[in-house]
Amino acid sequence: MTVLKYLFWVLYRIWFYVLVALPIIILFPVLLISISKDSWYPFFFKLARIWAQIILIGMGFDVKIEREQIPEQGKSYMFIANHTSMADIMLMLVSVKNPFVFVGKKELAKIPLFGFFYKRTCIMVDRSSERSRKAVFIRAQRRLQQGLSICIFPEGGVPEEHIILDGFKDGAFRLAINHKIPVVPLTFFDNKKRFSYIFFSGGPGAMRVKIHEFLLTKNLTIEDTKTLNERARAVILNQLKNDA
Repeated sequence: MTVLKYLFWVLYRIWFYVLVALPIIILFPVLLISISKDSWYPFFFKLARIWAQIILIGMGFDVKIEREQIPEQGKSYMFIANHTSMADIMLMLVSVKNPFVFVGKKELAKIPLFGFFYKRTCIMVDRSSERSRKAVFIRAQRRLQQGLSICIFPEGGVPEEHIILDGFKDGAFRLAINHKIPVVPLTFFDNKKRFSYIFFSGGPGAMRVKIHEFLLTKNLTIEDTKTLNERARAVILNQLKNDA
């Protein structure tokens, strides 16, 4: 029985990468066209959402979304969530209809196929470089001016397995205050259980998401960054603790 379980986990991980790659290969010409102009990004985003849905359905994940508040089309937001899984990117794409741009670590650009589009559509950051971190603000500002939203996993990486929620970096909240856009916290409940970074783990089942009430920044100043950070983290942390 144990051997079969480990065999399942190996095949399950391989199947994930097949699902990541196959739609990209099939849609490659269309995806290539969709990223050729900044103004076509919303079309690319729709394709990305289809790609994410294929992966989540193919992995046997039943996505259930609870919404306390719904983002309005045509408005920009700062979407944030806890980060525990390789499936977080797909779940965020499925959960949010407003076109947004990910801010993420540059290492993901090394992934074959996925990385090709990642580095052309996302805002990459080298967290060890202050210059790179500053460049993020310039690129994010340009995207927000185009009417898009931004998505950041503010833990700055995936925490160790025993940590419920790591501390948040200030970048997402500083950006939100500078541009007076609401922060939208999302709680991902089941991603660690369904598909964590531990190789021999996971399996099909429910993948629940909660989109929380927005945290407004209209009357905030840059001095309020840390307070906003703590408020946003408390929303997600309390939800995770209540669900434990």
